[in-house]
Amino acid sequence: MSIETRFDIAFIAAMARREKQIQQNYRPIIAVHKWFARRPGTLFRGLTLAEFGDGPLSETFFAANDFSGRTIADPFMGGGTPLLETNRVGCDVLGADINPMAAWVVREEIEHLDPAAYRRAADALVRELAVEVGDSYVTDCPLYGDTDVPVKYFLWVKTTDCEHCGAEVDLFPGYLVAGNARHPKHVVLCAGCGDLTEVADRDRPGACGRCASPLAIAGPARRQRCTCRSCGQAVRYPRPEAGPPRHRLFAIEYYNPDRKSQHRGRFFKKPDEKDLARYAAASARWAAITSQYVPEQPIPPGDETDRLHRWGYRRYRELFNPRQLLGLELSARHIARVTDQRIRRALATNLSDLLRYQNMLCRYDTTALKSLDVFSVHGFPAGLVQCESNLLGITTRTGVGVGSGGWTNIIAKYERAKRFCDAPFEVDYSRGRKTIVPVPGEWIGERYNGRRPRRASIRCASSTALDLAPNSLDAVFTDPPYFGNVQYGELMDFCYVWLRRLAGSVAEGFTQESTRSPAELTGNATQARNLEHFTEGLAAVYRAMAQALKPGAPLAFTFHHNAMEPYHAVGVAILDAGLICSASIPCPAEMGGSIHIHGTGSSIVDTIFVCRDHGQARRDTLFDDRDGLSTVVRSDLAQLRAAGMTPSAGDVRCIVFGHLTRMAVWDLRHTWDSTKPTSERLHEVRSRMTAMGDAKPLIETLAAARRRSPASTRHPTSSCPTSSIRTS
Repeated sequence: MSIETRFDIAFIAAMARREKQIQQNYRPIIAVHKWFARRPGTLFRGLTLAEFGDGPLSETFFAANDFSGRTIADPFMGGGTPLLETNRVGCDVLGADINPMAAWVVREEIEHLDPAAYRRAADALVRELAVEVGDSYVTDCPLYGDTDVPVKYFLWVKTTDCEHCGAEVDLFPGYLVAGNARHPKHVVLCAGCGDLTEVADRDRPGACGRCASPLAIAGPARRQRCTCRSCGQAVRYPRPEAGPPRHRLFAIEYYNPDRKSQHRGRFFKKPDEKDLARYAAASARWAAITSQYVPEQPIPPGDETDRLHRWGYRRYRELFNPRQLLGLELSARHIARVTDQRIRRALATNLSDLLRYQNMLCRYDTTALKSLDVFSVHGFPAGLVQCESNLLGITTRTGVGVGSGGWTNIIAKYERAKRFCDAPFEVDYSRGRKTIVPVPGEWIGERYNGRRPRRASIRCASSTALDLAPNSLDAVFTDPPYFGNVQYGELMDFCYVWLRRLAGSVAEGFTQESTRSPAELTGNATQARNLEHFTEGLAAVYRAMAQALKPGAPLAFTFHHNAMEPYHAVGVAILDAGLICSASIPCPAEMGGSIHIHGTGSSIVDTIFVCRDHGQARRDTLFDDRDGLSTVVRSDLAQLRAAGMTPSAGDVRCIVFGHLTRMAVWDLRHTWDSTKPTSERLHEVRSRMTAMGDAKPLIETLAAARRRSPASTRHPTSSCPTSSIRTS
């Protein structure tokens, strides 16, 4: 039995789909630090148990498992999900990534930490910051007259000077401050006096409660033009020649604990003179000190960073306002004084993760009424309205967090993550309700309470440079880059330039000034990295892994892309490594509501490619024309529907592309010549995939079939005929 015969698509898809809705509730370990496009831990747990376990996944999934003596590698470890899942069940793990931030994050996830000692140090940090900068994050409540209540969020609008009259122009795309989904009424800003008025009907907002001016929801800034209120002329933006954009504070959401029980909804206000004075005082204090830890690095060109250049940003420090810079500098100074090296690294990791909320690229979600961190999309969104979070964070008297983006939020998530390492659990819905199922006997780490140590080798290096002995790996589980979907190096530099100042160059890879690498396997126009570069790099890694795998051991990886061309590269890489693809399995791996996916037509389903040097494939998965492909895809869709999914057109597309890739590898395996030029090898795979028929009409037909398909006659745990695919 193995992945090909034991993997239960419907069961794992249901688990993975739920996990991706609130991933930190299922896998708290991911809260150690932000990483992009993390795949579900439940998916890689399912792969591991299907390959090495004994019994149906629905039974072994919630039981303790121990696969000690096995070694698993991940050559593209990123955030480390495959390593965490296999380490948890007793395997020795080997992970590599050329991005030094990946190596840092995965070490933090796996390396043992005393949660109680960490919490004491973290609480001391917050207490010290509260003394130093706490007065910058309070306000007075105009509704009840209370003073010094905590601010949740400061809302800022970008401004520019009118090119005609010189007046300052607010670049408001709209005047809605907050919607009524989580507040009794809509909160609307008056363009005339700047006051906030609560209205019942956003389509007919009426007049300002203070100056009686007509209220509007739509703002004047659109399509890089904004009408100046002083002279009526159109003003262009952005203007990079003018330097980084300026911002004006226009609204505050605060929290009044003493009035919460008697008050309906949230607390909003227009900033008063004291609020402006508090910010001015923090700015003056920042100007008076010499920074030790705020980075000076310029922002290099790139596919994503050029967005920042278009707004006039030239250095990373320009992405923060003076109050944020002051708080972050003081935080770093405190961390640097912590004597315990392990706890100092943990707090440094926290500061790095905090950065994504403590910057002037964060936006305010007017529906959810919360801050959207800079990486809520996989890029650098330079919006017109920005959200500054309370640096310290807010907790109620019972210890419940209020708002997001502060130190207390980051600390609570990190502590929960590390406690999960010592006491992991699963979430079971099989009885019709959510049940937390502890899994005693499993744990994450290299050591724990005197139990058998595990080897966890985490390297900042190219996987092709690792010294791996032949027949040394029991499996390779990985989640490689998806060509151009995420620019990991460009994005992680945002954190790295800070962490490097605080951590020094002692960590592997931290001697380099940037996490970017010419060898990074992402399509990137700025770096002239094209599909051939991606193909050659992926093939080189898979060859290195194949040479280290034990006979018949799997190389299983996830992949999805909206275009077919990257799948050609995947096929070439598998064939170059001398492997065959014995299965291509669909599984949800993204959250459909994610900001970077919602409304784009992208897939939330990955294909899991299972590859071996020899093995068996089920006859009912083999095909050579479009009708055969249709039968296989319909079966997959039926099993995803059984998991509660409604597959989209994007999902269907990726499933089809996955099966076409698998069959192209199958058909080309005996005649493959890896010495041909890359362009020719790509052409061979492309020709074989297209020879099975035009996929577009099939995708459109299957995507249009919205009604539930009949239950599949094929089930992953059933006994099915197989066809040998042993290769020489």
